[in-house]
Amino acid sequence: MHDARFSPTATRLPNGKVLVAGGSGTGSNLASAELYDPRTGRWALTGSMHDGRSAATAALLPNGKVLVAGGLGDTGILASAELYNPRTGRWSVTGSMHDARFEAATTRLFDGKVLTAGGSGDTGNLASAELYNWRTGKWRTTGSMHSARSRQTLTRLDDGRVLTAGGLDSSFNPQTSAELYNPRTGTWRTTGSMHDARSHAVASLLPTGKVLVAGGGNNDVGALASAELYNPRTGTWHTTGSMHVARDFPTATLLLNCQVLVAGGGNDTGFLASAELYNPRTGTWHTTGSMHSARSGGTATLLLNGKVLAAGGSGPLSSAELYNPARF
Repeated sequence: MHDARFSPTATRLPNGKVLVAGGSGTGSNLASAELYDPRTGRWALTGSMHDGRSAATAALLPNGKVLVAGGLGDTGILASAELYNPRTGRWSVTGSMHDARFEAATTRLFDGKVLTAGGSGDTGNLASAELYNWRTGKWRTTGSMHSARSRQTLTRLDDGRVLTAGGLDSSFNPQTSAELYNPRTGTWRTTGSMHDARSHAVASLLPTGKVLVAGGGNNDVGALASAELYNPRTGTWHTTGSMHVARDFPTATLLLNCQVLVAGGGNDTGFLASAELYNPRTGTWHTTGSMHSARSGGTATLLLNGKVLAAGGSGPLSSAELYNPARF
């Protein structure tokens, strides 16, 4: 990439290119953004955001624009949000959130609205949640979670509900609890708790409808290798095979062959280059090719050709690499 970035956002556009925006650079939070073209394997700078931000959220909207919201700026935590227009390569300011937040979680609902929940705010970790309406460009508050959370997972289920799990609570301790958001009522309800407390874990919706949550950090034991599955039909979790390596702040990508690629992260040995694959049929992990660079807090994006683009990470790093599932 043109700029080294830690904790940027990455969004695959409808044309197959990948937009990487913001992140923490060398000494400042970045406003710059760039596009990766899988056809050429090259990056090109595009329009810069109005605010430099890291640990923000990003979502692709139904109209093809990209919403980036919140994050940590050089002057503090941000409530502002902006839209990237792929046709013009420019950003425009849109409605601000009601709460400034970074390290929040976001997902797009079936109706095209964007749900953003939790994160760390000016007064600590947040339980609040809000919805962005892409038609009006405005946010409105929705039901708050039962527990404050930052660095949690947020996964839209096949039935339209949204599962949040783990994260740091109001005392900044990793938690096991999980909740479900119902878009029809705008409310959350508690569901079964995970077996392990974890923050900065990764979550993937499997073709079976279950949710795989893996890795993350825990104050008592450090980085975790454990993984567990959430069953929306029963509202319960059960453990599945553990990874070969404990990983805090890795990336996870559901591949076209339905396996889950988890790569990088960190543990007490340092930042990791290793990667492994989860097989939903067997509930087991096996190691796969390692990245050329150790990465924690980087991005991983599934390309239209089935390869995975890994970019940035702790350092910060400007390097990028491609994982080819066909080679392993």
